[in-house]
Amino acid sequence: MATTSADRILSLDIIRGIAVMGIFSVNVVGMAMMEQAYFYPPDYGFESLGDRVMWTLNSIFVDGRFRSLFSILFGASMTLVIERAVAAGRAGWKVHYPRMIVLMLFGVLHYYLLWWGDILINYAVVGMVAFVVWRLQAKWLMVLAIGLLAYQYVPNFISTFEQMAEAGRTSEQGDGAGEAAAGAEQAELQQAIARDKAKHASVGAHLDAQLSGNAAQRPWRGLLGYGYETLGLMLIGMAAYKVGFLTGAWRRRSYAIVAVTCLGLDWLVHSIGAYLSLKANFAPEVYFPWAFTFPGPLHPVGALGYAALIVLLFSHRSALGDRFAAVGRAAFTNYLGATVIGTLLFSGTFVGLYGEFSRGEAWLIVPFVWAFMLLWSKWWLDRYRYGPFEWAWRSLARWKWEPMRKPAPVQVAAAA
Repeated sequence: MATTSADRILSLDIIRGIAVMGIFSVNVVGMAMMEQAYFYPPDYGFESLGDRVMWTLNSIFVDGRFRSLFSILFGASMTLVIERAVAAGRAGWKVHYPRMIVLMLFGVLHYYLLWWGDILINYAVVGMVAFVVWRLQAKWLMVLAIGLLAYQYVPNFISTFEQMAEAGRTSEQGDGAGEAAAGAEQAELQQAIARDKAKHASVGAHLDAQLSGNAAQRPWRGLLGYGYETLGLMLIGMAAYKVGFLTGAWRRRSYAIVAVTCLGLDWLVHSIGAYLSLKANFAPEVYFPWAFTFPGPLHPVGALGYAALIVLLFSHRSALGDRFAAVGRAAFTNYLGATVIGTLLFSGTFVGLYGEFSRGEAWLIVPFVWAFMLLWSKWWLDRYRYGPFEWAWRSLARWKWEPMRKPAPVQVAAAA
């Protein structure tokens, strides 16, 4: 699928569109209920079979993979923009760095005003670093990416095994105060839930919470926590773009091999993790290693598997493919728009449904948001050049008012 227009590569748009939709499948939980439940389901809204089913499906097929895919696409798109700037006779850095600065400003507003789960600040800062190596050959980009991902994952493995050994020793020794400790933890959890709901009583309360204490520095401290992973994923995207993997230039057989191998391994490990977590009733010593540490290195693998599968499924133009591509062309607007929808639904300033849904109930919002993305994106882009936030990003980065509406089609008069 190498179909392109003057300024678009169809495969990149379709993959990006599906990735941003997949991200919302997970993010909705972080918008609807306390952050702790996003990382540890039993803490809130996890009582019914539906809650466990939705967690299991997201755990096996979605969580971590679509965020990784979105990061990979960011690296590929960044390279494409820089290449086209250079080809047009402009200095690549003069195009790239204003884009990243404006993206960071959007991220700051997104994090402090709307939602704690912002990724834009991370992308902007890491994107500034990634520019340094964009000219490297694909093989060297992959070497760097593997090194960065190993630097991110290996210490986590070591720490996890140490914690598991310590948990085993504690279990063997026993603890006579177990019930008292469990009661204290439950009381503390209830207090945390009350504090968390207060933070979402209004947009103003959220802003106050985000500007105080550790929350104010969180996006910047997070760069040290997972910035290496983001950079590694972006470099994979640069390499995958340069060798034609993301642009549909490979043979179908090659894409099929990548899809089957990568997704088979990824789904197997995530299925084992989901099974063991459910069997242990989410005991922390089982859940955290199998939900985060052990599957973590497979997120880039699964992301590449999904990219290959998407290229295979949309190897020819289709109405559905065009709609996914439109979602991808307006991915920035769709990502921020999903947060706006979440704010309207859950903030006490508006509908005020925060903390009212369980995990499974919150996910029922997802298909409606997906449908909205598919419907509005193509309708809008049939009439306008860019999504609303894409237009704002472009105009601010170039410091000029970019034309928004597409020119009317030229009418050819019939011969007399």
